[in-house]
Amino acid sequence: MSTKEMEFKCILFALCYFHAVVAERRKFGAQGWNRPYPFNNGDLTISINVLYNYLEANPTVPWDDLRYLFGEIMYGGHITDDWDRRLCRTYLSEYVQPEMLDGEVHLAPGFLIPPSLDYKGYHQYVDENLPPESPYLYGLHPNAEIGFLTLTSEQLFRTVLEMQPKESDAAGGSGVSREEKVQSVLEEILEKLPEPFNMVEIMAKAEEKTPFVVVAFQECERMNILTQEMRRSLKELDLGLKGELTITADMEELATALFYDSIPESWTRYAYPSLLSLGAWYADLLLRVRELDVWTTDFVLPATVWLAGFFNPQSFLTAIMQSMARKNEWPLDKMCLTVDVTKKYREEITAPPREGSFVHGLFMEGARWDVPSGAIADARLKELTPVVPVILIRAIPVDRLDTKNTYECPVYKTRMRGPTYVWTFNLKTKEKAAKWILAGVALLLQS
Repeated sequence: MSTKEMEFKCILFALCYFHAVVAERRKFGAQGWNRPYPFNNGDLTISINVLYNYLEANPTVPWDDLRYLFGEIMYGGHITDDWDRRLCRTYLSEYVQPEMLDGEVHLAPGFLIPPSLDYKGYHQYVDENLPPESPYLYGLHPNAEIGFLTLTSEQLFRTVLEMQPKESDAAGGSGVSREEKVQSVLEEILEKLPEPFNMVEIMAKAEEKTPFVVVAFQECERMNILTQEMRRSLKELDLGLKGELTITADMEELATALFYDSIPESWTRYAYPSLLSLGAWYADLLLRVRELDVWTTDFVLPATVWLAGFFNPQSFLTAIMQSMARKNEWPLDKMCLTVDVTKKYREEITAPPREGSFVHGLFMEGARWDVPSGAIADARLKELTPVVPVILIRAIPVDRLDTKNTYECPVYKTRMRGPTYVWTFNLKTKEKAAKWILAGVALLLQS
């Protein structure tokens, strides 16, 4: 038995709870962990051995060493994403701290670390005091469960749909064969597909190659590549359906995607990350083309920019820094972005700011933006991704950045998170940042 029996039991209990939380949090998908990790009982066993050895070898409890070993090596060894590493560290700093020895640390709302008991006593304590299973036990908002259950049911229905017979006469008794449905979707898309941007004309219009103009060029070029691939593949499939070309595997895949209202893989290669169905994705694509059309008419930045409308939002955010650096002759590598959430929404903004840019079209997951207090607040039930007001983004030298009372909020393109990371925005908070880290709060460019 350990010579520091009370400390050993106390930290061991918190460690077991921590293990349960990190392993079970995986079920909440990307809001739980950005990527799935293989946490297992071996991690817990090794951590207990490390805990025992460190308590025996040190006269006092080495809190920082223990947190580092558990969070960065034992469990952190599995973790490949920096935001997940931050989450793991935050759990340990909340659960493993000197105050736990006085019985003052809550592992979950209403669940204190118990005093020193025997094995049976711990079982009894857990049975009597552990609150019923809910997202609160992980530091998450109940909306996280709604989101995860909705996603699971959508996947289930999608699988059922894909298991339906694919023969022409079995199209659910709707009287429309599979080929006819594919043909009508194909014609509808081709009819609305915009003409490619004339790059020579656009380049001739731009007198000065400012960072924003370069972003516009890149976006138009990428949009052209995508729309050309769409036009080529759809015309090819059209000829195949008419019997003028042999149907290839690629054409078959495209037809299947059109039939199931999903985005064809040959298009996603050239497109931007999106979790929308084909119909919603195409409507979104047409909106993006319209935004680019307006912007490239005279290259004047819109009063407020739709950040989600870019293939590469990072390039626009970098352009804000570049133009500010050139204007003030500041070194670009010593600059960063500062973010101010305004009290206005898109319709209320009529003119661009003096410096930087207004951006709109962001959503918050895991919490909401409270306009009156100008800070992050708890989400309302069943509002999974509330809209964030227009944000003013400016570039400033790094040494002027105010990080007091802020939460470093990651911005992602979609709810998939992980590889769709865009930037980090420092948002004002009146509560501890740890609360929002555990709640998995992030900004999304697509709800």
